[in-house]
Amino acid sequence: MAAHYHAVVWIDHREARIFHFNAAESDRISVHADRPASHLHHKAGVIGSGHAPEDQEFFERIAAAIGDAGIVLITGPANAKTELLKHIERCAPELRTRIAAVETVDHPSDGKLLDHARRYFWADHQAPKRSTR
Repeated sequence: MAAHYHAVVWIDHREARIFHFNAAESDRISVHADRPASHLHHKAGVIGSGHAPEDQEFFERIAAAIGDAGIVLITGPANAKTELLKHIERCAPELRTRIAAVETVDHPSDGKLLDHARRYFWADHQAPKRSTR
């Protein structure tokens, strides 16, 4: 895989699609949860929130996959993206400084996700202006 400065992550509780990219090329990585979150029903009078615990190993594998990126955009449709950010803040604070933003994005195709990320980082992909003097 070629080294690219930018990365975008699309995440839900079942999978993460990660692209390392530049203006013309990209490399894709898929990370799947070992224990995808299931919907739990909370019963009255029972202790607990009724939510399954977050899969920290899943988040750790994602953090490792983006660990060499210079700057990262995290996207996704629900709260898995914010849970990933919390994991990074807790377990990889040096990576947190390279997270550009966290955005809500529904379920784009790979091409649409890459287009969105390239537009987000558009200024970084522009060639330096040459002097006309």
